[in-house]
Amino acid sequence: MRGDGRDHNYWMARALALARRGEGLTRPNPPVGAVIVSGRRLVSQGHLVGQGWHHHSGGMHAEALAIQEAGTRARNATLYVTLEPCCTQGRTPPCTRAIIQSGIRRVVLAARDPNPRHNGRGIAILRKAGIEVIEGIGAPEAQQLIAPFKQWIRTLRPYLTLKLAVSLDGKIADERGRSRWITGPAARRQVQAWRRSADAIMVGARTVLADDPSLLPKPSGGRRPWRVIVDTKGNLPASAKIFTDGFQAQTIIATTRRCPARRQTAWRACGAQVWVLPKSRGRVSLTALMKKLGHLGCLHVLCEGGGDLSASLIRAGLINEFRFFIAPCIIGGDKAPGAVGGAGWPLSAAPKFVFTECRRMGQDILITARPRR
Repeated sequence: MRGDGRDHNYWMARALALARRGEGLTRPNPPVGAVIVSGRRLVSQGHLVGQGWHHHSGGMHAEALAIQEAGTRARNATLYVTLEPCCTQGRTPPCTRAIIQSGIRRVVLAARDPNPRHNGRGIAILRKAGIEVIEGIGAPEAQQLIAPFKQWIRTLRPYLTLKLAVSLDGKIADERGRSRWITGPAARRQVQAWRRSADAIMVGARTVLADDPSLLPKPSGGRRPWRVIVDTKGNLPASAKIFTDGFQAQTIIATTRRCPARRQTAWRACGAQVWVLPKSRGRVSLTALMKKLGHLGCLHVLCEGGGDLSASLIRAGLINEFRFFIAPCIIGGDKAPGAVGGAGWPLSAAPKFVFTECRRMGQDILITARPRR
């Protein structure tokens, strides 16, 4: 396998696929996957002898699980891992120690650990022990996978993804506020997958009043992300589904002192958490909200809010990634809401973005973009 980039890419793809199984399950740790390969240089002559992925925070790390499965077959083998192995004692022993003790002779990794405690240190320890280390194989995919962790470990603020679904003329609902369904089944299934991998799902009060959504991933039965509803004035009735479906403990209402005390009491009586936050431009300070979610251990927030919440997030500079579905329909109507509300921006000051992906998804188109920094 030495020097054969195709072989390295093949096995790293296996490790990345394993890592994706842990998305949304490992907070505040990043998802990591690892495979151990023993054999000759060619893929067809290599043998997978161990594999693992990080299942949950506090559980065994991917490298340790792969080494455990490989046993003595790890000696003189190659470890492919999506993230630089940790080198400090936490709730689990350092992976660098397990790698050295296993007799692994080569480590191929996709990305360095953005955690300042580990960045580059694990690599240095392995090389000092005589283990060959190859970096950067599968780096783009790995960086995308750990983007929420990277954001959180450096700023203690979650990675925020804004998801919008619009018609060809940029409407998110008709004049009566109806939005089910603008997009097709394939797009809706993708949104459910995104919900399952997020730590929190955020909407504005208007979305709850219009649609009374559960904001839970489907199918049910798996992990439940936090549900965060931004309600500046306290408009949400305690009869809404988010207060009555049995998952109120995972519900956070972000509000301000403008919210009547009796409304806050009713929400708390239902079992929801109520966060009274400072105001910014007359609304809930979204910067304060993101900071508090970061302290809660949320790495990734998926926002499915309407035009006003989207505009506020853009203005506050909090968005890390846009996921924009465009459906092949025209809604029209002067009063039909658009994707981004508020006062808008003059063209000369309009926020700029960089397209990162454009692809078909069933009948719709998915466009991904990031702010131009």
